[in-house]
Formats: sequence, C-alpha cells, structure tokens
Amino acid sequence: MSVLAVGISHRSADLRVLERATVPAGEVDKFLDELMRCENVVEATMVTTCNRVEVYTVVQAFHAGLSDVVGVLSRHSGLDVAELYEHLYVHYAVAAVEHLFKVGSGLDSMVIGEAQILGQVRTAYNTARAAGTAGRTLHELFQRALRVGKRVHTETELDAAGGSVVSEALADASAVLGGLNGRRALIVGAGSMGGLSAAALRRAGIGEIVVANRTRSSGARLAELQVEQGTPAHAVGLDDLPAQIAAADVVVSCTGATATVLDASMIDARTRPLVVCDLGLPRDVAEDAAAVRGVTIVDLESLQRRLAESPSGLDTNRALRIVADEVAAYLATQRSAEVTPTVTALRRRAAEVVDGELLRLNSRVDLEPTVRAEVAQTVRRVVDKLLHTPTVRVKELASGPNGVEYAEALRELFLLDPATPATIAAPPSRQSGERA
Repeated sequence: MSVLAVGISHRSADLRVLERATVPAGEVDKFLDELMRCENVVEATMVTTCNRVEVYTVVQAFHAGLSDVVGVLSRHSGLDVAELYEHLYVHYAVAAVEHLFKVGSGLDSMVIGEAQILGQVRTAYNTARAAGTAGRTLHELFQRALRVGKRVHTETELDAAGGSVVSEALADASAVLGGLNGRRALIVGAGSMGGLSAAALRRAGIGEIVVANRTRSSGARLAELQVEQGTPAHAVGLDDLPAQIAAADVVVSCTGATATVLDASMIDARTRPLVVCDLGLPRDVAEDAAAVRGVTIVDLESLQRRLAESPSGLDTNRALRIVADEVAAYLATQRSAEVTPTVTALRRRAAEVVDGELLRLNSRVDLEPTVRAEVAQTVRRVVDKLLHTPTVRVKELASGPNGVEYAEALRELFLLDPATPATIAAPPSRQSGERA
C-alpha cells in the first residue's frame, strides 16, 4: 500500500473549475466516508484552501485507487471524469510525500512562503482523525509534514518574507485607495479567513471594521476582539449588507458559502472608490458587481495573475533542500518500520521455541521450582542475546534503499510465516470497528 495524492489547484485549473471541485466544510465528513467505501482506499484525508483541493489516500493499488478517488471527486463536483483529468495532478508514493511536505512548507502556495497553509494541513489531519479515516500511515505522514513546515519557517526567511492571500489582496486594495489608514472596512464572514482579514486590516491602520455574518453572535465575537485590540468595530447581519457596503471603502468577503452573497443590486454607483476583495471559494461576489461604477474587484483569479507575473525574490533553495532531506529521513524511517513486524515475528517464534523446549524439559526432569525458574531465565537470556545483534542490525540496514530485502531474508532464514508480520503491521480499524 502507498500514499496517493490527487489534487487541483491554482496551478492546474482556473477559478471556475476550482469552485466546482471545492467541498464545503460541512460536507467533508461525507466526502471522506464515501472515499472509505471505495474498494481500494484504506485511509483518506483532504486538504482544502482558498486555492486548492487535495485528497490524500492510502491505496492498495495505484490505478484502481486513482479511479476510486477521481470517481468520488467527479460525483461531488458534478464535473465529468474526463474533464477532471484535464486539471488534476497526481503524485504517488515518494512523490506524494514530497508534495505534501512542499505544501505544508508554503512552497506550493499562491503566495510563496505563506504560513496559513500549515494550519490548514493540521485542520485536514484533525478532521480525518475525528472521522476515523486517518490510520497509521497518514498519521505519521501528516505529523512529519507539520514538523517539516515548522522547520522551514524557522530555518529560512520564508516566514518573514511570505505574505498571505489576505495580505496580497489588501495590498492591491491599498494601491487603489491610496492607503488603508483611517478607512472603513467591511468584513463579510467571521470564520478563520475573516479573523486573518481583521488582523491584516488592523496592521494597515484601518479606522473602523464592521463584521457582517450569518450568525450574529459569531460576528460580534470577532468585532469584540478588534475593539480589545484598539480598533473600533461592531457586528451586523447579512440583511444590512447594502447599507454597510455604501459606507465602506474596502470590503473583504470570505464566507465559504456555496452561492454568491454579494451582487450589483447591493452596491450603488460610487463617487469615491470601493475595493471589494473576494476571497471566497466558491466566489462570494457575483460577476455583475464589477460593472458598478467606482468598484474594483480583487479576487483569487486576479491575484493569481499578478503573483504569477512577478518574481517572488524569495530564497527558496534552502527550503527545498530541507524538504529533500526530510523526505529522505521519512523514507528511511518508513523502511526501518517495515522490518519491525518481521523482527517481532522472529522474537515471537523464538519465544514459542523456548517455551516448547522448557515444557519438554519439565516433563523429563523433576527440578526444584527455583532451579526450574533459573533454567528458564537462563535459556531466555541466551536467546535474547543471540537475537539482539542481528535484529538491531537488520533495523539499521532496513533504513537503506534495499531495506525490504533484509526483512525478506530474515523471514526466509527462520521460516517465518509471511502472514504473521502482516498481522502485526495491520493498521488500526476505524472508530466504528469496521469499514463501511
């Protein structure tokens, strides 16, 4: 079994395709459950951001597993399988590990070096763990990916130089408005992206923040946090959007809704400029809003074009070397772990032989209990010492490229049942105790 990564992102598809492929947060559990019902999928998780949808699975076979994953993506997106394949990228085994490490490090982001992706990778793993779809392989892979991301941001300049989609969108807004200092901002959506937007606006010197959210209490909490940080803020409901848009200089919309929440009917023609930053995926702002006089739309599509055309100027070479080193270390650890069940089976087999011989001795020789115990302890100690060096050495050798061959040799030399190591290495079952 190996890791299979199937994704679609700003690098492989335009925003319209990405919007259709996006799985709403409320449907992720259902999506993962459907993946786990596939014949060839053993573990599954999904990383979703404002510019990517990636499915990471552990599959029994590449082609069959790929067909299963793409089939589920097709059913959820409504996109034909053939059309999906035009925009998908696929990584398998070592390539899948390397890709996830790059994603977690911010090396594959629209804004190179952005740190938000690390939290999104962590959320993806936690969601899969809670759903019972992340087993031993994905647990170890994602935990390592999180450590790699932290290391890259600690040991390179990416964390200092890298921005975020939010900061880049607000940079465009600032350029149009001649600065954000003292301006009035409207944030539509009080989720994690709304919180990031509020923080970025505060740093830019925004004069006032209004939070509009479907759930008034969530909007109020975000507004209260801004007041605590010294920025005037209050919350409103979505029914108050037209009035709040009319009073705003910049609007940041990031609701995660499945349909648009803002259109031209809510915006009056402007005598002063209004910048609307649409950071939703699917998009929050209808296309007709761009036609309103005085309105400038900054969305993921326009950000992608700008960032693709401008050199990042970031020193990514060090980060890439770290990723390469971490991939090699991860693979060595995995190869070493693969031989562990064989070593365990060998020790189990030795223990069975010792127990059998001791029983035979007891049936033939009448020994005092203390003597019998001393003989048993001595025999077991001798066997343990004989096995210690070869078992330690085989684990060391197993970390190399041909490590699996040493496990096979061990099984052949000691006539170990191949099914025994497989049983020891079996991944934990789902929380329900069975696969659906």
